[in-house]
Amino acid sequence: MWSILLQVLFWLSAFALVYTYLLYPILLRFLSQGKTLDTEQFSTTDELPQVSILMAVHNEEKVIAQKLESLNEQDYPVDRLHIYIGSDNSSDQTNAIVGGFNQCKFNLRFLPFEQRQGKPGVINQLAELATAEEPQSPTHIFIITDASVMLSPQVVRQLVKHFKHPNLAIVDAQMVHTGMTEIDISEAENNYISWEGRLKYYESVLWKKMIGPFGGCYALRSDFFVPVPDNFLVDDFYITLEAFKRGGLAIKESKAVCYEPVGHELQEEFKRKARISAGNLQNMFHFPGLWLPPLGLPNFPFFSHKILRWLGPIWLILLLLCSGLLSSNLFYASLFAMLCGLYFGIPLLDGILQRRQLNGALLRSVRYFLMMNLALLAGYIRYAKGIKSNVWQPPKRQ
Repeated sequence: MWSILLQVLFWLSAFALVYTYLLYPILLRFLSQGKTLDTEQFSTTDELPQVSILMAVHNEEKVIAQKLESLNEQDYPVDRLHIYIGSDNSSDQTNAIVGGFNQCKFNLRFLPFEQRQGKPGVINQLAELATAEEPQSPTHIFIITDASVMLSPQVVRQLVKHFKHPNLAIVDAQMVHTGMTEIDISEAENNYISWEGRLKYYESVLWKKMIGPFGGCYALRSDFFVPVPDNFLVDDFYITLEAFKRGGLAIKESKAVCYEPVGHELQEEFKRKARISAGNLQNMFHFPGLWLPPLGLPNFPFFSHKILRWLGPIWLILLLLCSGLLSSNLFYASLFAMLCGLYFGIPLLDGILQRRQLNGALLRSVRYFLMMNLALLAGYIRYAKGIKSNVWQPPKRQ
């Protein structure tokens, strides 16, 4: 009886991993063949809506000047774009740089907070200020963006052109990574994000139910905005799920191109992904009705794309545990030995090669995958301990 249960758990875990990382993407690619985004769009400049760009920053002196220039270069009517920047008690030169930027052709409002708020807290207050000056409505669009994400001149126009569609709530931008090298995790990180972007585009053309923007730059119809709770870590996903609850749609616009340096340091990416993992669990348990049962929309793509992947560490642990307990059987003993080599041997070998400035793309990808799931597991622990604050520190800028 125990042997049968262990075998069932083993193969269910294997299927969950294969399905979320391989079968679901293949299914979406097949179903989306020949399809394109079919939203109603604004066709003339006179139709374009009012836009408020909201940006929370903390100690971003290395990138904030370039970010301001990319905002200033937007090809959009001057009288219909306002910029709201909140500095979350920055202690470097961020405030001086933003305060001294006096060449902005758009209306720029700067709020230097003297106490830490956390990104969602800053965005909540910027949204409140923006709606005090222009009420929430289908013709008032928020664009929420990060300091490290540089916008090409057409981004605002490309994002907001879709909001003629009556139920559209969110439009995500196309993120292009820069600065990849072969000697660290940057290529593996870029490959993963690029693959993730394709999934979001497939979900957009199939159902207009893209399962969450990247967060670095996305547009949101202001009347779909809801304040994010003080302790929530992944604000963009919370906002998306709240929009789904109210019948909103979400898509990805591949022509709204933004640029962001890719992560290079394993330790930095581990901390970032562990933080995101804890925030993902917050959203998973806060919105159970949007993925259980995993049928219909957005439940099916949410469960297939995100929930099963967020549970990846559990599937990996069950594979090792069940095969180990079944190792009296030669077949499962062989699987156990293979998994031990995969989990422990490959990261060790890749680490040795990396220290010698040697690169193995396959080894690096496997190590990155395992690191990503280990970070998810660390996020479980953080979530279990309780999350009282969403205050963040920006990663090291290259």
